[in-house]
Parts: sequence; C-alpha cells; structure tokens
Amino acid sequence: MRAMTGRIVSSAVTCGLLVSLCTCSLAQDVETLRLAAEQGDAEAQYSFALMYRNGEGVPQDAAEAVRWFRLAADQGYADAQYNLGVLYAEGRGVRQDDAEAVRWYRLAADQGDALAQYNLGVLYAEGRGVRQDDAEAVRWYRLAADQGEAQAQQNLGIMYHEGRGVPQDNAEAVRWFRLAADQGHVKAQVGLGVLLGVMYRNGEGVPQDDAEAARWLRLAADQGHAEAQYNLGGMYAEGLGVPQDRVAAYMWLSLAVAQFSAADRGTFVEARDAVAKQMTPEQIAEAQRLAREWKPTQLHVVQNWLEELKERVPVP
Repeated sequence: MRAMTGRIVSSAVTCGLLVSLCTCSLAQDVETLRLAAEQGDAEAQYSFALMYRNGEGVPQDAAEAVRWFRLAADQGYADAQYNLGVLYAEGRGVRQDDAEAVRWYRLAADQGDALAQYNLGVLYAEGRGVRQDDAEAVRWYRLAADQGEAQAQQNLGIMYHEGRGVPQDNAEAVRWFRLAADQGHVKAQVGLGVLLGVMYRNGEGVPQDDAEAARWLRLAADQGHAEAQYNLGGMYAEGLGVPQDRVAAYMWLSLAVAQFSAADRGTFVEARDAVAKQMTPEQIAEAQRLAREWKPTQLHVVQNWLEELKERVPVP
C-alpha cells in the first residue's frame, strides 16, 4: 500500500486570477498571479506553487513550490496542506520527513480532504512518522473511502480481508473491493477476483462452487496475479470447476513461478513439477510456449468481464 504521490490539479485553474492566454501573454499572467500571491491570496499562492512544482510558466523549482504551498497552507488552505505533505513524504524541495508529512496531511484530513485522509491511513499502516496503528489506519481509510476514494476503498478491503485493525470479515472486504472495482480500480478488480475465488473455492461466506471460484480466479490470473495463477493452475490440474487440462495447469503454474525469487518459489515449482510428471514432452513444450506468449488481458476486457460476472454471480 503506497501513498499517492500528488493530487492531479489543473495548473490552469487559478479561480479567475490568470487571464486567458488567448488575450494576454503568459508573462503577464504569471505576474498577475505573483502579485496576488504576494498580497496574501491563498488560492493564488497555491496556484503559484503548482506552477513551480510542475514547471509550467516558470522554471520547475521544488523548493519554491514548497515555499508557496507553505504560505497557503499556513492560511488553512487544505489543498496546499495536502501537497506540502506529499513533498515532505517524497523529500522534494525539502528534507524528507514523514513526521512533517503526517502533520500536514492531518491538517488537510481534518478539513475532509480525502487524499490526505488516505495518505494518513497509509502512514499509520506502515508506521511512518507515527506509531504503527492498524486501527487508526482503518479509521482514516474509511473516512476517505466513504468519500469515494477508490484506493482507500481498496486498502480498506485489504484490512478487512487480513483482519488488520478490524475483525476479519470477507463479506466487508468484498463490499469495499467491489466499490473500488466499480470505479475501474484494476488492483481492486484483481483483489476481488482473488478473494471471491478463494471464498467460492472454500465455501467461506458463500456456497462452495468450484466453477465460480475458477471464473473469479481467472479474472485475477489474467491480470498477472501470482496467487490467482497458482490456484487456477491447481484447479486445471485436478479438473475442479474447469475441464482437467494439464497443459493449462502447467502454463498457469509456470507464470506464477516466474514472479517469485528462487528462495520463495519452492511450493510453486513443486506443484508445476508434479503436473509435469503426468505430461508428455510435447505437452510440456506446448505449455512452455503458451507461458512465453502469455500477456495480461487488456483492461477494457477485464472491466467488461467484471460487469458480466456481477450480473450473474451472487456477491456477499
């Protein structure tokens, strides 16, 4: 789980302070904005900081961005507080300092800034700049998730799935993964596929159903998720929920093996080699070819498949 590295804000949005480039030179626009910023206008200071951060209209200068963000942040401007937190977290234009990042994120988060709330949750989950506290991470994730922040919804789903800071609850995990997935969040779509696949495979919170498990695992495996590829390979090997197909099993297990270091891939290698013992050399060669040629499914295909599955498959 990683903090987002910056809010996407149009540098052209200056609340009317910048004159249209069609009628005035860029230099005049910059001077107009500078004058307003120097007179203490917080929005102008924030916009000027964005220009220095992005190198738009002025030379890129992270230190100058920090200076102008700070002036706006000191006036309580939440967007500036959030962005100043990002720069402290990244060490851009200022010495890297997670504690200072926490301070500025908190000021913005207390004003309801969803990305600041999310980033504060990340820092609590990782123990950066604050004492590690999963319950506090969940609290901030939830505040951001309730505002529709997809990454916070994804992380809250993880916390429920792993029982970190909250009682373990796969039904709640699915609910939050679903909300993020519905916004097109790829990791949430993959996480939803893995979680539902395991739940249907083991009958946890849903009726045990190998065919539905295979469908959901395939969604995640097609995006390159190693755990899903491993489990799907095992299902093909045993013919659980799918027709038995050792070539497909070997291919999926090989793809899972390739994602781990030599020290961590033992279980995956053993499973693949056990399947290989029941295959002809020609079948192994075919499976290896398929693994070499495999590519992740395009995002729009995954999203379409997710919509189809949502209509057909009951989700807790």
